[in-house]
Amino acid sequence: MSQLHDLTVAELAGKLKTKEVSAVEAAQHFLARGKAHATLGAHLATDEAVTLAQARAADAQIAAGQGGALAGVPIAHKDIFVTKDFPSTAGSKMLEGYRSPFDATVVSKLAQAGAVTLGKLNCDEFAMGSSNENSAYAPAKNPWDLGRIPGGSSGGSAAAVAARLAPAVTGTDTGGSIRQPAAFCGITGIKPTYGRASRYGMIAFASSLDQAGPMARTAQDCALLLSAMCGPDLDRDSTSLDRPAEDFGRTLGDKLDGLRIGIPKEFFGDGLAADVRAAVDGSLKEYQKLGATLVEISLPRTELSIPVYYIIAPAEASSNLSRFDGVKFGHRAKQYADLADMYRKTRAEGFGDEVKRRIMIGTYVLSHGYYDAYYLQAQKIRRMIADDFQQAFQHCDLIAGPVAPTVAWKLGEKSDDPVANYLADIFTLPASLAGLPGMSLPAGFGAAGMPVGLQLIGNYFGEAKLLNAAHRFQQATDFHLRKPEGF
Repeated sequence: MSQLHDLTVAELAGKLKTKEVSAVEAAQHFLARGKAHATLGAHLATDEAVTLAQARAADAQIAAGQGGALAGVPIAHKDIFVTKDFPSTAGSKMLEGYRSPFDATVVSKLAQAGAVTLGKLNCDEFAMGSSNENSAYAPAKNPWDLGRIPGGSSGGSAAAVAARLAPAVTGTDTGGSIRQPAAFCGITGIKPTYGRASRYGMIAFASSLDQAGPMARTAQDCALLLSAMCGPDLDRDSTSLDRPAEDFGRTLGDKLDGLRIGIPKEFFGDGLAADVRAAVDGSLKEYQKLGATLVEISLPRTELSIPVYYIIAPAEASSNLSRFDGVKFGHRAKQYADLADMYRKTRAEGFGDEVKRRIMIGTYVLSHGYYDAYYLQAQKIRRMIADDFQQAFQHCDLIAGPVAPTVAWKLGEKSDDPVANYLADIFTLPASLAGLPGMSLPAGFGAAGMPVGLQLIGNYFGEAKLLNAAHRFQQATDFHLRKPEGF
């Protein structure tokens, strides 16, 4: 069993199906690994009794020949998804100890496919951040260098996969929070088209941007999870798309001959570190060997994505987080003079600095006299950014480039400079604003031996094409097979 954690989801699912390994054995193995590497800070909540009960149920299903595609496979969830059997905190003191009466749709869909839950994973508070340092409990650490950030907001999710504490996990991506931590930790992650996966039970940050997705070591594994996660949820999520679930792995293995990959010139400017550019350039050459053609394109409003995002996302956060007032659930101040005082003290005590910063920004841009000048203008430019992508897709099938301008930085390095954190999202924000599917796959290593991610962006509903392009690359390279020392 010592090498069980080195199996991919596909490999482990095969062994579970043939009963070479039981779901209970797999769960026990990964629970033990989580305890052994607790200092990594990846987990916020575990419950061995709950996990093993789910594993026993999965073994019974497998024995009866009724198990789903993920029967018995242990996974963990970002703590932004509510769960009945585990606390749901969104990485915030505001929800410390909160227990949801229901499971998020993504959680229940994966459970229906047979997955076993290992626990809940660390994240930036209410998914606001690029480093996981905004977690109210403790920052998760990057397994490749414990002195560096794992990325955010799905930092605990990425760290858990990279450290082999779980074969696969869920994450959420509002402005890059699946792709950026996946890149920094040397794993694979995909954000599907906005609306593909239900947001029901996903604690909201920015409703027009938040989207769930899987993170794993391979594109094949991500395809398995994404196929289980997606599908319409029209009765419970008004932003859910009325498109049937599909098998996103159906084209895995298709040749890339004739595939046109667009290279945005705006992604390769002066702000891109030389080590990251070298790794990305090497990956693009590999795609040429696989039969793809590189086409230069332009996404002229790339730089505007940062001010647009940091107006729209805080505006929506200001509205969404107004529900955390101490009245019905969550933290409540112990001492207060009246209702208004209770609101003030509850929110002052419960929210961290970054959340407060974004609430204030959002409230400002939505206020009388500023709505037209800021929020409305940002929405207009958002539409233009989406149009830029459609212009580009007339000349290419996929778009490729770096995920982030640099490799993962050191813990605390940018803590006093929120704008520097925001600028690190420049390559992931455009696809999020447009609602396009995007993914990160391991593409080599940069400064200090830290992983570099290659970003692939597809047109709407192009997840299968993205996953196949990533899969073919991973068949030709071994970056996704490498793991940090000591794990």
